[in-house]
Amino acid sequence: MLVQNAAEALAILEDNDVIWCQSMAATPYKLLQGLAEVALHRQNLTLLQLHTEHSEILSDPALVGHLRQRAFFVGKSTRAAVQQGLADYVPMFLSEIPKLFRSGEQPLDAVLIQVSPPDAHGYCSLGISVEATRAALQVARKVIAWVNPHMPRTHGDSFISINQIDRYFESAAPMPIHQQPAQNAVTQKIGERVAGLINDGDCLQMGIGAIPDATLACLGNHKNLGIHTEMFSDGVLPLVASGVINNSRKRKHRGRIVTTFAMGSQKLYDFVHDNPQVAFLDVEYTNDTSVIRQNKQVMAINSALQIDLSGQVCADSMGTSIYSGVGGQMDFVRGASLSEGGRSVIALPATACGGKVSRISSLLSPGAGVVTTRAHVHYVVTEFGVANLRAKSLSERASQLINIAAPEFREQLAKAAWDDWGLKVSI
Repeated sequence: MLVQNAAEALAILEDNDVIWCQSMAATPYKLLQGLAEVALHRQNLTLLQLHTEHSEILSDPALVGHLRQRAFFVGKSTRAAVQQGLADYVPMFLSEIPKLFRSGEQPLDAVLIQVSPPDAHGYCSLGISVEATRAALQVARKVIAWVNPHMPRTHGDSFISINQIDRYFESAAPMPIHQQPAQNAVTQKIGERVAGLINDGDCLQMGIGAIPDATLACLGNHKNLGIHTEMFSDGVLPLVASGVINNSRKRKHRGRIVTTFAMGSQKLYDFVHDNPQVAFLDVEYTNDTSVIRQNKQVMAINSALQIDLSGQVCADSMGTSIYSGVGGQMDFVRGASLSEGGRSVIALPATACGGKVSRISSLLSPGAGVVTTRAHVHYVVTEFGVANLRAKSLSERASQLINIAAPEFREQLAKAAWDDWGLKVSI
């Protein structure tokens, strides 16, 4: 049913409804703006989401008792609310969220989506973010949509019939743009070191940010690379154009880039629009270790906030302060490990706070969340070197990690290795 605006579309929400919101760069933020108004006339609404764009309005204290956010991944729009107790963080592997919905373990009443206009057959597209929304659409009683002609039309699991949408409104607005972050000497050096671990024919998974972009920029002389990832951004475009990324060696979806969402520039969105070379698939599939491992030479490249001398990786919090989320890091670290010839990399700058704090520490900060366990870590890379922790003892791990820490912290870390762990290390 076509309506005039977001508020009219959202009028079908009822007290106590549990709502899923399509996330990432496809966030239906005009619906969220309307939800902030409609929720004031409802009680006890719950909004489930991943990272959302332009959703700060939902953190208004006036919404307490009317609407509460539950974030499976915390981003800029929700970080302050979570840290202030106005919203909740739910740690969970991204691959398992669709299972919550499909099994009924997490009931859903409504879904908010942003889609492309319907084609000649009446099908809209979820565009640049499928993630757990595909599963949510299969179980929710009410589907509410913003139809935006600027939403790219993508291939894969993204299609939904206009007849499956209960209420929708039409409005044109640009997609959120994420410009490539500026490079510096640190990120460029890390990118060079990570690129040195990548072989011809590897199937890559990477995130968004300066380090993945720096790595991709160093791969111009590689051959026959593939992509099976949770997300990708602009850094892959030059490699696709030059033929370095051609997906010719993949066993699963040969010849195609596989992803579940994309974030970047308008050039990226133009690239994925109506491009059968790119498959946007359900995250329960893309992040399934049994699927990931079927490709040979999977190279998973992820980041961290902190890593201790035993190799434990914290990627979602700074101590007890939640910063991001569990996401798909472990899905791909494990999937890569099980892949024939597969490897994984945790890449991070050696320091934080302008060089005052070492990201490699003897112990994780109190309350820090272990996203990737020390038993799963393979390579760790900083601007100062590469540590290979696979099948290494605690003392060997500590020695390698200290030797890729910033030089000014190495003596202190060596002492802490003995004081905290009883480990003698060589630096």
